[in-house]
This record gives sequence, structure tokens and C-alpha cells, in this order.
Amino acid sequence: MNGPGENENASLPAVRPTVEPVGKRILDVGCGWNKTPGAIGIDANPRAHADVIHDLGVLPYPFANDEFDEVVCRHVAEHVPDVMAFVTELFRITKPGGRIKISTPHYSNPDWPTDPTHRNHFNSYSFNCFIEARQVFPFYTQVKLKPIRIYVSLANLWRALGLEFVVNLDQLWPAFRFIRKFWEFYLSYIFRGKELQFEFEVVKAK
Repeated sequence: MNGPGENENASLPAVRPTVEPVGKRILDVGCGWNKTPGAIGIDANPRAHADVIHDLGVLPYPFANDEFDEVVCRHVAEHVPDVMAFVTELFRITKPGGRIKISTPHYSNPDWPTDPTHRNHFNSYSFNCFIEARQVFPFYTQVKLKPIRIYVSLANLWRALGLEFVVNLDQLWPAFRFIRKFWEFYLSYIFRGKELQFEFEVVKAK
């Protein structure tokens, strides 16, 4: 995703020619220079390897409803001005049963403040308002996502000591979710997190 002042190149073409992927349609949101192979890339920065140049804070994106089988967002959510609107837009353009994959820094990551364009902090439960069984405030949104995978990586020292495996035991045995919650509440500023990886299935009425 771009930093401030990138609109100086607004005269560049908004859409660049690209080869349409065969089969599964993938969108890489905020692709930067590391676009997912075979994906259509969208980014605000004209210097990115994007096929579509668009400010990611301006909605809607230039895509139809239910256009993509998979939407990938690597280190974008922490930059956008409105997280609720951002996820709602990803939901709109993803097909029913499609996947949304989001990677973002964990709020305890000491590297988070090094980027002055970061706006938003996240933990393992930041998207619970989109998960029907976990909603605290169901009136926030009508978007429904089914969690497929929620994984948190830890700083290298704690990973080497095996703590990352313990914190993510719920990936193997869901009954161990309490370990992740205990770490988030009481230990995450000692055994610091690094990155969160979310994968959701889009749930839409047929």
C-alpha cells in the first residue's frame, strides 16, 4: 500500500493491460512489488506491480459483485482508514464460498510503530464481529465470514523456544483456544507476537 503523497502520479493510466487468469480468479489487494502469481493486483502506488491503480481507502473498488474466488491482502488492513468498510468491500467482491486471506502485524509487534502509515492494531479476535458465532455486537455488520484459519507468529526467540506452537494449538485441537486467549490477555507483551494470518470463507445467502 502507498504512503502519503502518492497522488502526484495520478496522470498515469488507472488500469494496465494484464493477462486474465484462467480458472480461479484471485485479487491481490495492496500487491506492492510482490503480487500473487496469476492474480490481478490493485494498489494505490503507481510504482507497484499492480494492474489496477486505485486508492484503497476509496470505495467501492472497480470490480463487480462476486467477481473473485480468492482475495489476498498482505499487510494492508493496518493502513486503511476504515477497517469495517474495507472488509465489507472485500466481502462484496468475493464469490459465495470464496476465500479472503488477510495478513497483518499483531498489535504487540514492536516493529509496528516503525511505519508512520500504520493506522490500525489487530489481535486474534479483531474480526470476530464478522463471525456469527462470536459476535459481541451483531448490529455492527451484515457481513458473515466463516473462519478457516487464524494463526499468529511470534518473535523469533519465542518461536525457537516452541511458544508459537503452543499458542496456536487450537489449529490442531479447537478445544485449546483458551491458550491463545490467555496469551493475548496476559502474556503477549512479554512473549510478543509478530504477524497474524486470517483465512475466511465468505458466507452469502443463496
